[in-house]
Amino acid sequence: MVIKMKMSWIKYEKDDRSFRLPEALGFDVFKLQDLEQTDNTIKELIGKKYDTIIISNEVAGFSEDIIKKYQKDKEIKIVISLDKD
Repeated sequence: MVIKMKMSWIKYEKDDRSFRLPEALGFDVFKLQDLEQTDNTIKELIGKKYDTIIISNEVAGFSEDIIKKYQKDKEIKIVISLDKD
């Protein structure tokens, strides 16, 4: 059995510390210009069949509703990355 996972990362465009490695390796790292667009971006990624979405801690603060909505979903995983400070 082959398990395919389509992953993405979301961060604020002014955040130059988060997700540098995935970005350098060419993975799908999305940069938000407006943090108020967090929920819309997550919905778009789910619509594009991303099943694992990793978001920076800063972005997570703008997406409480959507995180709660998908918290128990077995098909979609939304992971909040911890700050390294």
